[in-house]
Amino acid sequence: MKALGYRCSVCGDEYDLDQATYTCPTDGGNLDVVLDYSAISAKVAPHNITASNDFSIWRYAPLLPVEDPGFVGTPLRSVGWTPMFSPGRLSQRLGLENLWLKDDGRNPTASFKDRASAVVVARAKEIGAETVATASTGNAGAALAGMAAAAGQPAVILAPKSAPPAKVAQLLIFGALVILVDGTYDQAFDLTLEASEAFGWYCRNTGYNPFTVEGKKTAAYEICEQLTLSLGHPNRKADQWRSPDSVFVSVGDGNIITGLHKGFSDLAALGWIDRLPRLIGVQSEGSAAVYNAFRAGEKTIRPVRADTIADSISVDLPRDGLRALRAVRDTGGEYLAVTDDEILAAIVTLGREAAVFAEPAGAAAYAGLAKAAAADLVRPEEQVVVLVTGSGLKDVRAAMQAAGQAVVIEPTLEALHRELKRVGKV
Repeated sequence: MKALGYRCSVCGDEYDLDQATYTCPTDGGNLDVVLDYSAISAKVAPHNITASNDFSIWRYAPLLPVEDPGFVGTPLRSVGWTPMFSPGRLSQRLGLENLWLKDDGRNPTASFKDRASAVVVARAKEIGAETVATASTGNAGAALAGMAAAAGQPAVILAPKSAPPAKVAQLLIFGALVILVDGTYDQAFDLTLEASEAFGWYCRNTGYNPFTVEGKKTAAYEICEQLTLSLGHPNRKADQWRSPDSVFVSVGDGNIITGLHKGFSDLAALGWIDRLPRLIGVQSEGSAAVYNAFRAGEKTIRPVRADTIADSISVDLPRDGLRALRAVRDTGGEYLAVTDDEILAAIVTLGREAAVFAEPAGAAAYAGLAKAAAADLVRPEEQVVVLVTGSGLKDVRAAMQAAGQAVVIEPTLEALHRELKRVGKV
């Protein structure tokens, strides 16, 4: 078995996989899945992964604590291996020599959350769970609904009624039971915990189910493998991958940056990379609980009253905040906060300079990089990866707010000429 059990991220107590399901029975802390690195090293090396013809997260099945779920030919097998671009104009704009964008909006349901949901659905099948449920502002729910549909697994999604219509449409189309809550994401989260206990559902909630991190860590594997395929092996070591210098990622409940930390740590423990990258967490100023704790040097997370256009990272109390703090502190990283205006500007810049259409939460990471570059927090020669976590099609209202409205004219050449002249195109 690749997984030895769980370890509490707070008290350090360890449990077998059948002794706990979600959080530490002692103190309620988030549980880390503990892998058997010795057993993995004896069976697999980087060249084995690179030789795989499976271009999804399941190419990393030897490093995952679930068995390959099958379902070949379904979207469950299409999660991950998202493209990583080297956008020249953005690099010049920021004065960086080695900038990369990883666009996770290319996943089957158009967000990073597919990674976690695919692994959770695989785990649900292993333990015989009949129904999987989650609270979501939209992306996690859409990801669960899509992966559950691919596997024939019933799913229940509780989302705040303020969730963007495009995200709610996805939930409904995939056939999940969708219930909108007249309240916040945090209230939907707590209700999902109560309902899962009452009805025997398997709860996918982010920052609660330990297998969500195991799905999200696959992005770290891909970053290192894709960087190696692009630049070659470091120091001519054919069985070692490259690690970037810095990774910028948006942070809401903290589970994605925790997953990246777990993934890079796995590779370092296996000897597949020689260092961890600095993890740079970016929060909206309107939802900055982890940023506030980092700046204050605190070890606890104080809730805020979240209010931001970036609904995917709008959280009053980050449920994985402590591990999100640790991920940055352990890697010598940083937390940055950006305004909604900076996020909207980043949506436009990513679209026009790199042809990447990002939703607000996905663009927040680039907004953080722009702020960091202006403050000389990154060196020009650094290898920097920006993780774009969701497609702009998830929130068209925000995109229109960022880009403005299209002009309407009469269907005549004269009217077209006037408009072209007005915008300086003739």
